[in-house]
Amino acid sequence: MKLDKLLYRTSAAATGGRDGKARTADGTLEFALTLPKELGGPGDHGANPEKLFAAGYAACYLGALRFVAGQEKVTVPADATVAADVGLGEIPGGFGLDVELTVRIPGLDKAQVEDLVAKAHKVCPYSNALRGNVEVRTKVV
Repeated sequence: MKLDKLLYRTSAAATGGRDGKARTADGTLEFALTLPKELGGPGDHGANPEKLFAAGYAACYLGALRFVAGQEKVTVPADATVAADVGLGEIPGGFGLDVELTVRIPGLDKAQVEDLVAKAHKVCPYSNALRGNVEVRTKVV
């Protein structure tokens, strides 16, 4: 899908693949990458693409929730959370992702949160990028 208007762009580079390093172009993030034990690596304290994706998706989805709530004049408290559980597995001819988002918004009833979740799923850039390629399950707690 082509963007109507570009609002922001950033970049990062990795060296060494899943056992290397990654760094944003502006230097605000820099970290070691380590292959998880489950994939045959040492599982040291480094990050991996799935951890980075989970953190990015969780933050972006919470931002989308706040956006749609604001449009509806609903206040999302500061202690609201989105947890992204991201799995990596085999698909025919390669690898794919499995994603579950768990949303917790204290002070709002479950039906209201479920409505916001459905609307956020339509505006979140991560959800839009995955739609049709990865099943993303949502859970309200």
